[in-house]
Amino acid sequence: MLGLIGKKLGQTRVHDADGNVVSVTVVQAGPNHVLQVKTPARDGYSAVQLGFDAQKEQRLSKPLAGHLKKNGGAIVKRLREFRDFAVDVKPGDVVGPALFEIGDFVDAIGITKGRGFQGVVKRHGFGGGPSSHGSKGWHRRPGAIGCRTWPGWIRPGMTMPGHMGQVRRTVQNLEIMRVDETDQLLLIKGAIPGAPGDYVIIRESKKVPKPLAQKRRAEREAERQAALEAQAKAKEKGKGKARGRK
Repeated sequence: MLGLIGKKLGQTRVHDADGNVVSVTVVQAGPNHVLQVKTPARDGYSAVQLGFDAQKEQRLSKPLAGHLKKNGGAIVKRLREFRDFAVDVKPGDVVGPALFEIGDFVDAIGITKGRGFQGVVKRHGFGGGPSSHGSKGWHRRPGAIGCRTWPGWIRPGMTMPGHMGQVRRTVQNLEIMRVDETDQLLLIKGAIPGAPGDYVIIRESKKVPKPLAQKRRAEREAERQAALEAQAKAKEKGKGKARGRK
């Protein structure tokens, strides 16, 4: 499975092949340094360890710095393993957005924005109490939570106020709209968890892998060509009727 470590830069809009405006998230997805290649014979499983975002060696622990120097020499901030990497690489190689193509589908993994301590209206979408008729401060309160004689305790998982956000989330089946190898950027359709500057994982979609994405892309292009041909025939037919009237 292909994958990259990246950094979310922000959002913008681009035009697709049909001229429609599409909202995209800009992700800096390179350079990713290959630090280690694990094999079933030596490690018991197949994986590739990638590193992203350079930093000073003095900020690393001695064991981690030794590991990085042994396997490629790049001093990086983030490390991540990707199992069953679909491309043959070796320690010291550099990979980037070129692993993906326009029209591929990916899963984006990130940490959501932290919202702090929030009440039930914002955290769980409660409707709140009435705004009149003697509410007396119950506009945004949760109401009864059910701890009476039976069962005598609050049931686990009760929707109550608490810390919101800052959790790991995965958004699946996002389409890649642009691949910029010069600036190491991926433009991905839709939203990705996290704030600008947060690290994200971009991996090949589990539900729509590359072969299926290529098949969908070919079908979509065939439909587009058929629509253009039908439009051209209709236009020619209209011109013919206009000549007949003259």
